[in-house]
Amino acid sequence: MTDPNAPTDVLGGLLADLRAESAVLDGLVTGLPAEGWTRSTPAEGWTIAHQIAHLSWTDHWTALAARDAEGFGAALGDRFGELLKAGADPVEEGAREGAAADPVSLLARWRAGREDVLTALAAAPADVRLPWFGPPMKPASMATARLMETWAHGQDVADALGVTREPTDRLRHIAHLGLRTLGFAFGAHGLPAPERPVRLELTAPDGGTWALGPAGAEDVVTGPALDFCLLVTQRRHRDDLALTATGPVATAWLPIAQAFAGAPGKGRQPGSGA
Repeated sequence: MTDPNAPTDVLGGLLADLRAESAVLDGLVTGLPAEGWTRSTPAEGWTIAHQIAHLSWTDHWTALAARDAEGFGAALGDRFGELLKAGADPVEEGAREGAAADPVSLLARWRAGREDVLTALAAAPADVRLPWFGPPMKPASMATARLMETWAHGQDVADALGVTREPTDRLRHIAHLGLRTLGFAFGAHGLPAPERPVRLELTAPDGGTWALGPAGAEDVVTGPALDFCLLVTQRRHRDDLALTATGPVATAWLPIAQAFAGAPGKGRQPGSGA
C-alpha cells in the first residue's frame, strides 16, 4: 500500500535540493575558527553567526508549522506578541539569541534543525497549506522557500568570506518563486497587483534558457538566472545586475522585487558588490 504521506516526486526533488543547498553552506562554515563566526556579513549588524542562527530559528518554526498548525499559531501569538510589546523585532531577536551561542553548539543546532525540517515536510500532507508568517503554503512551497532562504543567507556568508559559489540548477526554484511573488512584492509597497503577466527568459547556469511565465507576454525580464535570483533575494542592487526589463510592469517590478515574506527589505547599495 502507498503511504499517503510519502513525498511526491516534486516534493522529494525539492527536499533533495534543499539538502544539497544546505550542504554547500555547511561546507563554508565547517572548520571556521571562533573568530570567523563573528565576521560581519553584508546584512547590517549581522555576523556569520547571525546568518546561521536565523536559518536555525526559521527551521524551528518550519518544523512546528508542518507538524502542529495550532501549536504554531499559539506559539507565534505568545512569542511574537511578547517581543512586539517590548518593541523588539522577532526576526532580529531570534538571530541575536542564536548568535550568542558558541559556534559548535550553533552549528550542531542548525544541522539538527534542518534535518528535522526535511523529515517534517516529507511527512506533511501534500495538499494541506501550512501556516506561516506570510500566506500559508503547501509543503512543496515551504521547501522552496527554505531553499531560497538557505541560498540567500549562504550568499551573505560567501560574501563575508570572499568566496564565489558556483551557480547550480537549484536556482530555478528561486527564479520560479521570484516570479510567483510578483504580486506580493507590489502589495508590500502599497501598490496594486499588476493585471499584465510577466515572462522570464533567463540564462541557466549550463547556458540553456529557462522560460517561466506565459508565452507572448508583453512584459519580459531577460538576463542571467543568477542575477535574477540575487535580485529577488535582495542580495545585489538592481543597477549591478545584467537584467533587462521590457514593458511597464517588468520595469516597475525589478526595483521592488522580493521573494521573501515580510516587509520590504533595505536591499543593497549600488556598486557595493554585496
